[in-house]
Amino acid sequence: MSYQEEYREALEHPQAFWKRQAQEIQWFKQPTKILSKDENGIDRWFADGELNTAFLALDYHVLQGRGEQTALIYDSPVTGNQRSYSYKELTAEVAHFAGGLKRQGVGKGDRVIIYMPMIPEAAIAMLACARLGAIHSVVFGGFAPHELAVRIDDAEPKVIVSASCGIEVNKIIPYKPILNDAIAMATAKPDTCIIVQREQCKCELVAHMDITWEEAVYNVTPADCVAVKSTDSLYVLYTSGTTGKPKGVVRDNGGHAVAMKYSMASVYDMGIGDVFWAASDVGWVVGHSYIVYAPLLAGCTTVFYEGKPVRTPDAGAFWKVCEAHGVKGLFAAPTAFRAIRKEDPDCKLAEKYDLSKLKTIFMAGERLDPPTYEWVVEHLKKPVVDHWWQTETGWAIAGNHVGLGLTRVKAGSVTRPSPGYNVEILDSKGKPVAANEQGSIAIKLPLPPGCLPTIWGDHSRFESGYLNTYKGYYITGDGGYLDDEHYLFVQGRTDDIINVAGHRLSTGEMEEVLAGHDAVAECAVIGQNSDLKGEEPMGLVLLKDGITIDDSELELQLIQRVRDQIGAVASFHHAIVVQRLPKTRSGKILRKVLRSIANGEEYVAPSTIDDPACLAEIEEMLTKKGVRRII
Repeated sequence: MSYQEEYREALEHPQAFWKRQAQEIQWFKQPTKILSKDENGIDRWFADGELNTAFLALDYHVLQGRGEQTALIYDSPVTGNQRSYSYKELTAEVAHFAGGLKRQGVGKGDRVIIYMPMIPEAAIAMLACARLGAIHSVVFGGFAPHELAVRIDDAEPKVIVSASCGIEVNKIIPYKPILNDAIAMATAKPDTCIIVQREQCKCELVAHMDITWEEAVYNVTPADCVAVKSTDSLYVLYTSGTTGKPKGVVRDNGGHAVAMKYSMASVYDMGIGDVFWAASDVGWVVGHSYIVYAPLLAGCTTVFYEGKPVRTPDAGAFWKVCEAHGVKGLFAAPTAFRAIRKEDPDCKLAEKYDLSKLKTIFMAGERLDPPTYEWVVEHLKKPVVDHWWQTETGWAIAGNHVGLGLTRVKAGSVTRPSPGYNVEILDSKGKPVAANEQGSIAIKLPLPPGCLPTIWGDHSRFESGYLNTYKGYYITGDGGYLDDEHYLFVQGRTDDIINVAGHRLSTGEMEEVLAGHDAVAECAVIGQNSDLKGEEPMGLVLLKDGITIDDSELELQLIQRVRDQIGAVASFHHAIVVQRLPKTRSGKILRKVLRSIANGEEYVAPSTIDDPACLAEIEEMLTKKGVRRII
């Protein structure tokens, strides 16, 4: 079926559509209730069905005669190690570690926190939990002790699985001291910690608490798959909350499995035996959905990469991996390609590698600015698919569904809503607006399979944060518009819309204009308080390597670009060249912190920041330029 046919069927006959998709996976008990309400009045999919996600990702393929096919490729330029696991080998590893967890008392419904670097044991631990019907909560490796302690107290894990260290380019990050401090801070204490001892930095074990991975699996009986209900939780993944307390996004088993299998075919055009590489981390939702679960559910080969887009060893790292493993689909955040562009502006390193098997490049995680899109298309000569989704949804709300024949793109647009997502743009009163008019991006209920049904341990927070703003809608927290061809343009978080003298303007739109300048590698536009106009935009720009230009001259040129392309109404008067932009470890620019710095307000550097020293540099630069408000 074409995209338009699938989208219309999912919109007009959602139960029939998703019943058909559910038939693509093997259930232990076939569901008869396709869509129903739970005790909280929340829509749930396939409620009376029973299955096991690890079975679908592993054992099923072995039973289908694909046991010798490669399931997972571990590629670690930071250690120089590579290893491949066939479906048969990975199934055995997961079954053994599930047996080890079972021996530690882990069973159906118990929580296991996984605090790991990008090593295969992280994926094995996740799948082992799924095998037992236990609920895993992966915490990004390197989180500070307090942040880890908060998650321990919220999830109350029976076991924590960790490693002695992680590696960031050439820097060793000891994990065990962080874990020890977090457990000391936490009220909820695990019964056991299972530690992978890495040769780069071995750690001391805590008596009567810690055991090594080898001890955990020694002489155990491999565990069988446990049948769970479709609505039973597969995992909890914490995401940032406006209150400062992380939100535990809950993912169920049944809807998740159906959505993952469907999305691999429809969004990514990936099937059995294809090699898919999501260059992310298992600590983020991309790692859950598209490094571990979706590729294996679809019978693909997934690449597990412990490295960076640059400096491991150079800006050709991505292309090297694609050639080495025959990658068909590459998925990474736009910030990765901007980093490559900064170090290799003409993309010369890509010419060294055979990229003939690479068919499509997918980007998500942040807004894909047209200059980055155009640079990748120009130099790689490959289709680039921008798609948009959230931790909460688990898969693409909108995208260019190459598996359904949707190929026409518009720079700056995430293309069209995925089948199952009834996307509408609402005004401040919750009423749909006309085409090309900006507003709040919302999804009319019911949400499709795979989306969160609640927040762990705090359902009222789920309803107040997502469902109560406009009755009958899930509110995304992003602003944007649908054009007259139903292409969706995401203009950024609703708090990234600034009000200049009564005019609502998108900082994302201004960032596009600045990024289009030949000297600019990356930028951020923030709203600065103005006594006259309420707010005025300020641009912080990072130059491409090797560019020499007078800062004042560049500022004038950028001001003129904004005036020419957006208009004098933007009131854009400041473009400051900086050496670095503060980012989270997943590559997102800390715009809220930048706004606080520019406005002389107190701020707290989040634990996810990649380089805290960057903030002091920004403060000094803005003060030196006389553009920082001092309160």
